Amino acid sequence: MSSSVVCLTVPAEPEYIDLVRLTLFGISSKLGFSFEEIEDMKVAVAEACNNAVLHAYDPGSPGVMEIRFERLASGLRIKVKDEGPSFDYTAKARAAESLHDKLLDDIHAGGLGIYLMQALMDEVEVNTGFGTEVVLTKRLVRSEEMV
Repeated sequence: MSSSVVCLTVPAEPEYIDLVRLTLFGISSKLGFSFEEIEDMKVAVAEACNNAVLHAYDPGSPGVMEIRFERLASGLRIKVKDEGPSFDYTAKARAAESLHDKLLDDIHAGGLGIYLMQALMDEVEVNTGFGTEVVLTKRLVRSEEMV
């Protein structure tokens, strides 16, 4: 299977996240992902986009997100990249507290996005430097009856 890439560049504004989700739906359904897998990917991609919308650019400053959908022989890779000021992801991940043994009331909104993406996708990678790039990979597992 050859590798195909679809790129979207959209303003880093909330109303464009639905366009990204619709594009993901079209691509992933053509590749044969199940409804549940597609819904998981939509949530993970929306979270990555939402992080770019909320954190990449100063309020009122225009910014963009680039979303790349790459068909792989084993599934789909989605890259969400912004050009905002970067951060030290490794230090932030190290400093993150475990959620085990915490009451729901003790967990604050924000900062849970990476955990959510990791729970929904097969692989999650965060690259920082010039901007931030979140790489989400979902493997396509075909059942015997589909082969």
